[in-house]
Amino acid sequence: MFSSWGIIIPQPKPEGVEINMIKNRLKAAGLTTALLGSAALCATASAAATATTSDDLLQDSGAWMQAVGEGNLKSLGPSLEKVRLWLEMQSRWDDNWSHWYQGMFRAAVGYSLSDRATIWAGYTYLPTQQVGKASVQQQDVWPGFRYVLPTDFGTVTLRAMVESNFLPGNGDTVRVRPSQMIRFLHPLKFEPRLSLIAWDEVFVRVNTTPAGGRSGFDQNRAFAGAGWTFNPNIRAELGYMNQYLDDATHTNNTMHHLVMG
Repeated sequence: MFSSWGIIIPQPKPEGVEINMIKNRLKAAGLTTALLGSAALCATASAAATATTSDDLLQDSGAWMQAVGEGNLKSLGPSLEKVRLWLEMQSRWDDNWSHWYQGMFRAAVGYSLSDRATIWAGYTYLPTQQVGKASVQQQDVWPGFRYVLPTDFGTVTLRAMVESNFLPGNGDTVRVRPSQMIRFLHPLKFEPRLSLIAWDEVFVRVNTTPAGGRSGFDQNRAFAGAGWTFNPNIRAELGYMNQYLDDATHTNNTMHHLVMG
């Protein structure tokens, strides 16, 4: 048996056990590869399809800073052990780091169906100040589902959300925008506190609305970076995020090159 660190001579195992272990590892590796490959194909296909109708691609740089807290409510009573609370805050800059344009506050209550699956119901408040435009206050409500899959090579997380975006000037209609995230975290053998992280998230507009644009592809976010686990409750992450956005009419596109921490 070989590893990235050389040759390992394992203790003899029964033939049937060894075969089952190999099968399980191949299944895990295949699933992880398929998930990440699907994410990459979705991102590439979406960008290519949109770029064919785009006159120009506007490129910009900036940063997103994020703080997330999550835990169960067991401290309030044993019966609440499966009830979870998710709190998140973000601050976002664009225009080559010179302009703060968006904040985000998200709160959600969840219920653990198992040690891997959680369902959520949440609310998001999104104040936005684009350059040269009036500020807007967007509010979203959404259900979500998350599934965490440990493998021999790291942890794969699937997260699906279906946002109902209440947009100013949208009249009595609401934009429905589902998203799908695929995330992979791989702790390094020589330093388990250090992890490589990659994820991709695709957003799609289900319906056409005056303020939310035409239905179809909305945006893709792809991240690559590293994380450091200080203890079982605290981790810091830093990396590069590429955000590819389609405009309301699917004719012009923007690509943000972002530092995300």
